[in-house]
Amino acid sequence: MPPAPPAPLSRLEKLAYGCGDMASNLFYQVFNMFLLYYYTDVVGLAAASVGTMFLITRFVDAFKSPLMGLLADRTQTRWGKFRPYLLWGAVPYGIAGYLVFLNPDFSHDGKVIYAYASYILVTVAYAVVNVPYAALMGVMSSDSAERTSLSSFRFAFAFGGGLIVTSSLLPLKNLLGHGDDLAGYRLTIAIFAVLAVVLLWCTFRFTKERVQPLPAANVSIAGDFGMLVKSKPWLVLFVVAVGTLSMTAVRNAGTLYYFKYYMGGEGKAGWFLTTGMLGQLIGCLLSPLVLRYGSRERVLRVLLALVVPLLAVMFWLPPNAFIAAMVLQFIVSLLMGPKPVIVWSMYADVADFGEWKFRRRATGLIFAAANFANGIGLALGGAMGGWMLHYIGFVANQVQTPGALLGIRLMVSVIPAALAAMSFLALFWYPLSDASVRTISWVLKRR
Repeated sequence: MPPAPPAPLSRLEKLAYGCGDMASNLFYQVFNMFLLYYYTDVVGLAAASVGTMFLITRFVDAFKSPLMGLLADRTQTRWGKFRPYLLWGAVPYGIAGYLVFLNPDFSHDGKVIYAYASYILVTVAYAVVNVPYAALMGVMSSDSAERTSLSSFRFAFAFGGGLIVTSSLLPLKNLLGHGDDLAGYRLTIAIFAVLAVVLLWCTFRFTKERVQPLPAANVSIAGDFGMLVKSKPWLVLFVVAVGTLSMTAVRNAGTLYYFKYYMGGEGKAGWFLTTGMLGQLIGCLLSPLVLRYGSRERVLRVLLALVVPLLAVMFWLPPNAFIAAMVLQFIVSLLMGPKPVIVWSMYADVADFGEWKFRRRATGLIFAAANFANGIGLALGGAMGGWMLHYIGFVANQVQTPGALLGIRLMVSVIPAALAAMSFLALFWYPLSDASVRTISWVLKRR
């Protein structure tokens, strides 16, 4: 007799789960879109120094994620494996995010050291809450369709958090700072920090862990990592994540410079970024409709194939083509909206695949490894942004040379297009069809 299907998750629980990624994105999107600009044009650090800092700190952060996943997999409390970290880590996470923008009155070298220390601190705090949060999706339900639905809620809230950042950060910075950008950023981030803590506590309170792993005796850390590197589905998704996150990081890093120095106004960047976040939110909400037309892997491949030429077109826009830039931004973002919904539900399938093939379920490690891949992508993309600015001769708050403007245009168009193409090609090697995922789920329930 086949096992009974799992009960569907309630709407409240899905909403509560989404709150966790809104909390993450209140800082994640600030760091991804504004931090390079903040360090170069507000604090006054050299672009190359910031690029190197991003590479080092984000690489360190990427390696912390698998360790956090191993720790979470071995955690046993009355609240489960993953939820306790949302309770314990929320306040340190909020404080660490605020400290990044505290900007003490140090010398230039002192500010560089403080930037390293505060950014490493917030990446540690981020890993403590975000790795268990991501893994939580894999144990809330064993049903692939429910996980996809849960992923839709997660990223709708994630893009909602990004929308809060893009639409309110610059206006709040100007309002609260009264002309002092340093004070404006600091006070705005304080508001985001308090909101992030409350949202993480909501996720802890209203979610539940249900999926229990099969008993596994004497499982070593080396065995867990060995299982991971032998998992072809994870390796393919690793390349996809590195490509798409590098694409996002280098493009976001260049956006404020693109509008301030090429299109004639920093304020336009806020509208551009908000339009993109709105497009991603709509694309995320349309994910269930889009997935009716094919398997997740095939749909993702088609979306990336459309995105590549649209990104490249931005290179040829003249400085007065603001409306055209907005339209392209909306379309690209709309097409990319379903991407995280699809990919993160596929990671849950990879956890099932590992348990089916190797008889070891390492949900925390699988999702931590996903964060590791994202961290590598962000490290490379962020470093490329800072190094590119240095290479092209960028000078903060000055009229830029034609060569510098050319480099800034490449950062938001051709370079991201090439990185998206890398992810598109990798998906041809993804081995798990939707039918095989259903079979694996059935076998695991029988076990």
